[in-house]
This record gives sequence, C-alpha cells and structure tokens, in this order.
Amino acid sequence: MVDHLANTEINSQRIAAVENCFGASGQPLALPGRVLLGEGILTKECRKKPKPRIFFLFNDILVYGSIIINKRKYNSQHIIPLEDVTLETLPDTLQMKNRWMIKTSKKSFVVSAASLTERKEWISHLEECIKHLLTKTGRQPCREHAAPWIPDKATDICMRCTHTKFSTLTRRHHCRKCGFVVCADCSRHRFLMPRLSPKPLRVCNLCYRQLLAEKKKEAEADGRQTEPIRSAIQGYEPSSGDDSDKSDDEKAEQWPADTEFYTSEVSWSSFHS
Repeated sequence: MVDHLANTEINSQRIAAVENCFGASGQPLALPGRVLLGEGILTKECRKKPKPRIFFLFNDILVYGSIIINKRKYNSQHIIPLEDVTLETLPDTLQMKNRWMIKTSKKSFVVSAASLTERKEWISHLEECIKHLLTKTGRQPCREHAAPWIPDKATDICMRCTHTKFSTLTRRHHCRKCGFVVCADCSRHRFLMPRLSPKPLRVCNLCYRQLLAEKKKEAEADGRQTEPIRSAIQGYEPSSGDDSDKSDDEKAEQWPADTEFYTSEVSWSSFHS
C-alpha cells in the first residue's frame, strides 16, 4: 500500500488537506516517502472526561488533534513517531467499549473505537506500520513507557493517602511517574525525568522516594555523589492534564451536545488503498 501511494498526487493532496485543517497551529506533515494511510475519529480518555479526537495514520507517524469543525478545522496537534509506539488491547468498561492503549516513552493514553471491527482495523494497520519501521531501522520495540493518567472522575479521594477528599478547593494532581490522582500534600516534590520532559515534573511522594533511591544507586555505581532533588516551591502549577481540556470546554464550535458518536450509520474510520 505504501509503495503504491508514495509519490502520488492523491497522497500529496490528502496530506495537504490535513495540513490545511490544522492551519498555522500545526506542523508541516509532507515529507518524501511519507504516506497517509487512513484517518478516523476515536474517543480518547482524557483526564476530565472521554472526548472525540481526530486521528491520522501515516506510515511513520500517528497524528491526532482536537476537533473544532470536522473535516475543516482541527487544533492541538500531536505527532507520535510509530517506532516509539506499543499497543495493548483493553477490556470494555461500562462507559467505554472497544478500548486499547497507545503506549510511548513520553505519553500513554487510552482510546476506543465505535465498533470492534474498527478497533481491529486500527490495531492491524498500526502494528503493520510499526513492524515495517522497526525492520527498516533495525530498532528494538520500546520497552519503557510513560504511565497513563488515571481519569479525574475515577476517584474522589487521593490514591496515595486515601483520606484527602477532592473538592472545588482541594484540587486533583497527577503523578507523572505512576499516573495516580493525588492531593497536593502527597505530591509536593518534583523530579527530573529527561525521557518525559527537560523540566522537573510533579511526582507523588512514593514515586519520589523510589526515583531518589534509583538515582542514588546509579550514582554509587558510577562512583559519583548525588545531590538531593529539591521539593516543589510554593506556587508550582498543578497538573493541567492533557489536550488542553479547559480550552476544549470553552470552544463554542465543538460537537453539539446531541451528537451521537456511537451510531452504526457513521463511518468513523477509513483506510486508503
């Protein structure tokens, strides 16, 4: 399929259309040899609530973003190299069906399709692209993945101390190491995890101790003396979550409240041939 579509006018037009939908907020996507293989709407489990996201599968990257006007305007573009992706099929829940996890070294998250068939198609195409890339580059599959964030509504109390109740005044935070929902007292530390960010990130107290012990062990093995990591200073911003949840809720042009995303008449995904 890739060889058939590469360097064709229709492929160039498809990629240009995607770039146009993201506008100036998106990165250029056209590269020699890059092919757009398919696209579709999947439900992404965000920290506040599940939300529809547009996904584009290329032969080397996976691109997704927020929907402003379907097939006309998207924003919050995210680009994931497929070499870094590992997939994990997940069981259904009462709220979400046909789920699977997209795991990478920097970010992991759960998505769901409108039907079991669509999930199989997405996973099949993704796995084929990943296998081809790893064979081409000689790289090994990624074995270290970022923890997915537990959704805010999954718990009303801190998942570490188990007694602090969240409210309008008591905010939820997320540990960047384990993904747990924790209170401020249980996540007062920051730790530098270069794989995730060039800046120190909020971590829960348990993960902080574990990371500090690992750092000390590595330093001793290298014959170096490690310095303690400073705790978070006052005013450290709480976790803002992912995909700009706040701005999404404020968009007037988003999906109407009565839109039925799980309807058998809607073709959610299409793969090119």
